[in-house]
Amino acid sequence: MWTSGRMSNAKSWLGLGMSLYFWGLMDLTTTVLSGTPTPPCKLEALLSDKPQSHSRTKRSWVWNQFFVLEEYTGTDPLYVGKLHSDMDRGDGSIKYILSGEGAGIVFTIDDTTGDIHAIQRLDREERAQYTLRAQALDRRTGRPMEPESEFIIKIQDINDNEPKFLDGPYVATVPEMSPVGTSVIQVTATDADDPTYGNSARVVYSILQGQPYFSVDSKTEHYQMSVLESAPVSSTVGRVFAKDLDEGINAEMKYTIVDGDGADAFDINTDPNFQVGIITVKKPLSFESKKSYTLKVEGANPHLEMRFLNLGPFQDTTTVHISVEDVDEPPIFEPGFYFVEVPEDVAIGTTIQIISAKDPDVTNNSIRYSIDRSSDPGRFFYVDITTGALMTARPLDREEFSWHNITVLAMEMNNPSQVGSVSVTIKVLDVNDNAPEFPRFYEAFVCENAKAGQLIQTVSAVDLDDPHSGQHFYYSLAPEAANNPNFTIRDNQDNTARILTRRSGFRQQEQSVFYLPILIADSGQPVLSSTGTLTIQVCGCDDDGHVLSCSPEAYMLPVSLSRGALIAILACIFVLLVLVLLILSMRRHRKQPYIIDDEENIHENIVRYDDEGGGEEDTEAFDIAAMWNPREAQGGGAPKTRQDMLPEIESLSRYVPQTCAVSSTVHSYVLAKLYEADMDLWAPPFDSLQTYMFEGDGSVAGSLSSLQSATSDSEQSFDFLTDWGPRFRKLAELYGASEGPAPLW
Repeated sequence: MWTSGRMSNAKSWLGLGMSLYFWGLMDLTTTVLSGTPTPPCKLEALLSDKPQSHSRTKRSWVWNQFFVLEEYTGTDPLYVGKLHSDMDRGDGSIKYILSGEGAGIVFTIDDTTGDIHAIQRLDREERAQYTLRAQALDRRTGRPMEPESEFIIKIQDINDNEPKFLDGPYVATVPEMSPVGTSVIQVTATDADDPTYGNSARVVYSILQGQPYFSVDSKTEHYQMSVLESAPVSSTVGRVFAKDLDEGINAEMKYTIVDGDGADAFDINTDPNFQVGIITVKKPLSFESKKSYTLKVEGANPHLEMRFLNLGPFQDTTTVHISVEDVDEPPIFEPGFYFVEVPEDVAIGTTIQIISAKDPDVTNNSIRYSIDRSSDPGRFFYVDITTGALMTARPLDREEFSWHNITVLAMEMNNPSQVGSVSVTIKVLDVNDNAPEFPRFYEAFVCENAKAGQLIQTVSAVDLDDPHSGQHFYYSLAPEAANNPNFTIRDNQDNTARILTRRSGFRQQEQSVFYLPILIADSGQPVLSSTGTLTIQVCGCDDDGHVLSCSPEAYMLPVSLSRGALIAILACIFVLLVLVLLILSMRRHRKQPYIIDDEENIHENIVRYDDEGGGEEDTEAFDIAAMWNPREAQGGGAPKTRQDMLPEIESLSRYVPQTCAVSSTVHSYVLAKLYEADMDLWAPPFDSLQTYMFEGDGSVAGSLSSLQSATSDSEQSFDFLTDWGPRFRKLAELYGASEGPAPLW
């Protein structure tokens, strides 16, 4: 369990007592100020109406706040307190580590004893407290001996700030002959010292000049509070207390804000247990907009007895001055949202918008801009890091992406952790960069008995563009078909067109298909057009215009021969051809034997040869049968092996996948062996073993160079070859030392 050494001077507990007084706990003040410090756990027991349990639970850390006086001017480091673990036996085996705010800069710790010292002069008005963390490690192993915990060092106030009138000089007027007691003006002074500790921040007013005509109430402007501008709504700012000598229901109090410039920024509620007024934040605050507020707070008894009204009034007022403290805030964009319209044909590098952000703090740090790349994965845009100019980085295409939603970031240069963001919506405007075209393949027909001016097809078009005034297409025959004698086109003025015949008397025997090129133009600027082709077939039709046949082959057959008869003739011819081919194939197989003579296999003769090596047995080393079908060679009987040598490494062909080994060509077999070699990560390339070894210092084999060798071979020893493994066994036998006595010659 951890314990902490704390300052035990009476002033520390005096400060705690004064803070309790301001919170309305007057009945506890005498206990605290009695001279014997009351532990915080005892104070909690006094504040609670419930009985306290005496059971003790083990806690690794027991932290109360450390206190250290501000403005220490001594030469030695100021002692703050001591950390100690009950596992510390005083032998130096425990190492204490301090981390957090000001660790190593403002506060140091003796890693052996746990003593904490302040090494810099502290100013409570600059910083009121520091949050630190403590660890206890085994010095030898670095293992944590206690869980890490957090504690606070509070800077204790001394009266080192004088009251100041922030809103002065004051100018006031008063009518002459005003009665005594007429209010002339209200002035407010503030003190930067701690209002919850002692009387350092208590302001007393007096008039230096102007007596006996004017006087000032020495006790008003009584409460001085401060709040961070980042304080959330409903957070507590401070407490006020109106003392009432009555008890029970007669001492109940209701607090309200009756005046002041902070009535819209703050609210007050009554704590029914302690009868104190709790001031809370009502709306977001801004140090840059308003640095201080003044509240006029009234405390009144809600329960009155009519018979004692003449003893009233049963209420009182006080003035609360609240100072807003500055915090470092992220940059703010103005405006808070951007909408940009840009044409799709804008040139790369064009500035489309200036994005602006500023530091809301008084320091007004410099801003650096960037784009959140997750919002612009295509990297279509770029923002200048200093000016905030948003530019295009790639060509835009409305037909591909018509909207872009990106996020621009602004970061303080002096504090990169402060980052603001703004959404930028970019609408890509349409430009006439697509020509109209047919939506599908158009195919029409015309009857042989069609008349001139007859409608054969209605066509339409589509355009990927989207002009504001809507699409309007114009149709005409392409220039090469402008004087077409067969067909013409009529624009319907509704983005469609009709294809009409120009003559009659179409015949399939003369021309069965017509290809009509049609020019389609839009109304954009500039005008874009494309050419589509309409395929028109000439068909035979009945008198009602129903198609009978669109194929000219019916008119090419003899009149006496029907289509079914022609199909039957062709089928008979096909059957006869199949029978002839079958007979020829059977005769050929009868003449040739089924067993292939090895001497007639030209492929085997290519690789069979006789040399002066192993004689007749040498040719068995190149059995082409294994190359024709490796699986058959291994499966049919015992495989042939060379009798003059034993292979040191077993063949790995059995590991070749089936899909690679069943090929019936030499080329496929070579590819299979190549695949086998590539897939075997542990087999060395035995067909071409090239070993390069370092011959300098550190090489296992030493130097294999002939340089600086002995003059005669007999002086060189190759005994080390026996240690190189089975691959060098033959060399070891030839050149190594032989067993038995050395020869004399």
